[in-house]
Amino acid sequence: MNQGITTILYPVKDIARAKKLYSKLLDVEPIMDQPYYVGFKVGNQDIGLVPNGFDQGMTGAVSFYQVSDIKKSLQALINEGAQKVQDINDVGGGKLVATAKDTDGNMIGLIQLP
Repeated sequence: MNQGITTILYPVKDIARAKKLYSKLLDVEPIMDQPYYVGFKVGNQDIGLVPNGFDQGMTGAVSFYQVSDIKKSLQALINEGAQKVQDINDVGGGKLVATAKDTDGNMIGLIQLP
């Protein structure tokens, strides 16, 4: 089951500068502040800043759809012509993520919560 877009990640070059900008924009302080990731929570939406995102193939913001079965969802995308960019990866605490590009080159993120 797809829960809709729950997370948006932005690749950034200067994490400190981006953290200041998004703190002002969102009017909240980060709930996670690490050199490899800064995360904000606004309502039910997670906003993340990824300093190595460009190295991971991100060319812009990536929306992550929360799904109940990430393997099944990723395979369904591939079956419809999408190209896998990042295989399923546990990013901590059992949270699984993966990314693919649709047939027009748009990035699609998938996230499965534990």
